[in-house]
Amino acid sequence: MNFNEFVFFTGFLAFISLMLILDLGVLSRKNKSVSFQEAATWSVVWIVVALIFSFLLYKYGEQMHNVKDFNSLQKAVNEYVDKDSRKDVILDANDYEKSVQSYRSLIALEFLTGWILEYSLSIDNIFVIILIFASFKVREKYYKKVLLWGVLGAVVMRFIFIFVGSALIHRFEFILYIFGGILIFSGYKMLTEKEEEEIDTEKHPVVKLASRYFSVFPRYVANRFFVRRMGKVFITPLFLVILVIEFTDLLFAVDSVPAVFAVTKDPYLVFFSNIFAIMGLRSMFFFLSNVMHLFHYLKTGLSFLLMFIGLKMIVSIAWHEGLEMIGYENWYSLLIILGILVISVVASLLFPVKKEGHSH
Repeated sequence: MNFNEFVFFTGFLAFISLMLILDLGVLSRKNKSVSFQEAATWSVVWIVVALIFSFLLYKYGEQMHNVKDFNSLQKAVNEYVDKDSRKDVILDANDYEKSVQSYRSLIALEFLTGWILEYSLSIDNIFVIILIFASFKVREKYYKKVLLWGVLGAVVMRFIFIFVGSALIHRFEFILYIFGGILIFSGYKMLTEKEEEEIDTEKHPVVKLASRYFSVFPRYVANRFFVRRMGKVFITPLFLVILVIEFTDLLFAVDSVPAVFAVTKDPYLVFFSNIFAIMGLRSMFFFLSNVMHLFHYLKTGLSFLLMFIGLKMIVSIAWHEGLEMIGYENWYSLLIILGILVISVVASLLFPVKKEGHSH
């Protein structure tokens, strides 16, 4: 990591920390349910911030990798841009400004596509979080605190997952075939599996593992994670919920992180797109939780989305020349992702579920 990357990265983390303090801290200190209006406002805020970040990449994105001249630009393209996308960067030694703007445009598009993809896949995460809260009978006024710690844990885990994954991809390109296969399998599994109505809280592997090494208090104690009784420290059921959500996010990361690597091989862009999606997850949870049943075809759309991304990942390696021959462009992926989401939403509204068969 060079100095520019360090400054860019730490600046990004500082900004995200400030936004977290505002969103999850100062403005949400009281234990009360989040209103639909508050959730909608913060959902819009996170979307606008992500779009502004994309615009900043479009204007100054080369600074992220310390690009100062044509040689450093060429080095950044060779190191961080996927071989399928290098043709989209017009490198002209006689026109540095045109070349660098071409690079900016590419990384801005890759971030935007990766962010929309991650944001879309996080919808499935919301389905599961709703199920977890219902199964563990968590009171609605404690959702905010649980999701706060869930978000912080997810940021740390994604950081490790992304940069370890990037290092492996750069060293062993065949891993992309494995990632692609995982995505296709996950999409097929999501398409064919029946939805669980409730989680067996006592038999959940995380609960069983935590109960083996910690003393678990038998009931909730307000919004506390730990309690002391008779000189002994217990973890509360609310802390178990945190652990289950973190475990669930780790499983989702196995799908979502490889999916973004199909869009860009730049670990910083993968990380940024993941973080913006995670940051928006909390507000989107409260925004969508009460109307999720209206969009019952979303899971079907997300399953096709995963299979498309997995197939794209495999084809882009195995049939690289073929993609160039048919003129495949990066923004095609963005249009396909948006198209799948729009079709899923429109189909859900045009063909609502009957009340007798009400489900997610």
